[in-house]
Amino acid sequence: MPSVARKAAAPPLVLALDLGTSSLRALAFDHHARAVAGSEEQLRHALRTTADGGAETDPDALVELLRRCVDGVLDRLGDRAAEIAAVGVACFWHSLVGVDATGDAVTPLLMWGDTRSATMAASLRAELDAEAVHQQTGCLLHSSFWPAKLRWMAETDGATFGRAVSWWSFPEYVAHRWHRAVRTTVSMASGTGLLDTRRAVWADDLLPAFGLRPDQLPPLCERDEPWTGLAPDLAGRWPSLAGVPWYPAVGDGAAANVGSGAVTPARIALTLGTSGAMRAIQPLPTDGVGIQLPPAVWAYRLDRKRIVVGGALSNGGNLMGWLRGLLGADEGDATASAAERLPPDVHGLTILPAVAGERSPSWNDHATGVIAGLTLATRAEDLLRAGMEAVAYRFALLYEALRPLLPEDHEIAANGGAILHSPAWLQIVADTLNHRIAALPAEDEATARGAAILALNALGVWPDLAPAERPDHVDVARVYEPDPGNRARYQAGLARQRRLEAALSQAVGVEDAAPTRA
Repeated sequence: MPSVARKAAAPPLVLALDLGTSSLRALAFDHHARAVAGSEEQLRHALRTTADGGAETDPDALVELLRRCVDGVLDRLGDRAAEIAAVGVACFWHSLVGVDATGDAVTPLLMWGDTRSATMAASLRAELDAEAVHQQTGCLLHSSFWPAKLRWMAETDGATFGRAVSWWSFPEYVAHRWHRAVRTTVSMASGTGLLDTRRAVWADDLLPAFGLRPDQLPPLCERDEPWTGLAPDLAGRWPSLAGVPWYPAVGDGAAANVGSGAVTPARIALTLGTSGAMRAIQPLPTDGVGIQLPPAVWAYRLDRKRIVVGGALSNGGNLMGWLRGLLGADEGDATASAAERLPPDVHGLTILPAVAGERSPSWNDHATGVIAGLTLATRAEDLLRAGMEAVAYRFALLYEALRPLLPEDHEIAANGGAILHSPAWLQIVADTLNHRIAALPAEDEATARGAAILALNALGVWPDLAPAERPDHVDVARVYEPDPGNRARYQAGLARQRRLEAALSQAVGVEDAAPTRA
């Protein structure tokens, strides 16, 4: 939806906190879930990455950055900050931090992209019925999730592992400091790999295999069970927020669906920012059996009534940023523009875009990036174009895996800064998927808007989520129709990528591909 001027915003206002992998942002929305113009405070952060696959950060530094975001949005709102009626939060899934009895961190905050536990994930797949674990938890035994990370920490640093009294994700760490209480929504818990996603309870039968006891995990709650009250220092710092409900975090992907109007199976959200994802929200099956998940697809929760099915790519805008950095190119410069003007698949290159590891569709913990087909004639724009196409091919494989769970007639709504600022990339994805893509406005923040809508819903301002999908609540900047003339070229490029991946999988054994531990 278009933003609204601060003076024209319809009360009540809600504050949305969007905690992302590369930045934190805070902004206000009004009664109609319109962003209040000029209210956004966004602060970037960088993960510590290591040669052996580490991707971590300091949880206390991240809490302080979030505090500064809230300071900024309240300053921007001025006297209208007094009209904030609630706070909604969306946060990256899969983060993990061990804490002691006082709630202080004894480990760094490990992020989804930390692949140091890849070997442990393989061990768990050998020890357990991996398919049964997938169907029960909705998650695969992969380095992205808690089981492998916990095993890795226990085996590589048993002393630190033993000091951890509890294991939390980042929102619980924030809650302990800001609200003096800890619990987690079924949405956040569903991204750990430890929740029985079908029943929305911790999978107590699996915990011993990962070295855990049930009392080491936070209590579960629903997304509309708020905290009220702030720690004394924050209550004095933010008096306008001290008495309002703070709704606990939901997974950022689930919030992005809500903010894109993708709250039913007939509308799929395609997100392409730092990383990528395709997701559909489905009602919880009432047959007691649940959804039978295809091998490449995960299932998380929005809440106790709704399941989020989909897949996530570890490489998206981060791949293009990496390529531009190597090539000395900038977004929108002459080289990038030349890449966008190239015809489909004319560069002779085949890229496996796994510079940040791999989740969907192959879930190969040992995958790394590969560029095949380089010659002395290869130009910088060829590499940039091939990078965009390579990511589109991964979306095509993910879409193929997800199709059995989708109705025949469905829409795809695109959101995320990396793709919404690139009409060429949007067209490549539409052509590769052979499906119409409805692009949301580039200035829309789907994840933050989703957090705001869920807060409005919890307040009773929006009695249900159905309005989120109505045309009067979801703007479409442009619709990209697939070009039949490009379909065959992209299919050929996708086939080459598949052959390259298969050949490398056969040539490189797991032992050889395992990352070196520092």
